Amino acid sequence: MNPNQTIYENLGGAEGVRALVEAFYPKVQQNPLLGPLFPADIHPVMEKQYMFLSQFFGGPSLYSDEYGHPMMRARHMRFEVTNDRAEAWLACMADALDDTGVEEPLRSFILQRLAGPAFHFVNTP
Repeated sequence: MNPNQTIYENLGGAEGVRALVEAFYPKVQQNPLLGPLFPADIHPVMEKQYMFLSQFFGGPSLYSDEYGHPMMRARHMRFEVTNDRAEAWLACMADALDDTGVEEPLRSFILQRLAGPAFHFVNTP
C-alpha cells in the first residue's frame, strides 16, 4: 500500500475496482441474508457499485456525475438493513478483497473505511 496514493490508485484504478465489484457480487447473491435483497439481474447494481466505489475510494466522481449526491443511507432505507446484514456485506467484501489479491495493510484499510457506511445504513433492529 502506497500511503501517498488513494485507495482507488492502490487498487489499480478502474480495472482494480471493477475486479473487486465482479468478485463481490456473486458472494452477495449467494449469501442467505443479502441475496434476497437484490434483483435477479444484478448487472445494473454492479455498475452503480463500481461507480460509487470508484468515487468513494478517491477516483473519478462517476456516481455523482450520473446520479447526483450519493445519499446512500437514504437510498438504502427501503431495505431492512440489520447489523447481521451489515456484517455479512463486509464479510463478502473481505472475501472479494482476498479473491482479488488485495494484501495487508490495504485490505484492512478498505474494510475499516467501508465499515462506517455499512453500519450507518442499519435501520432495523
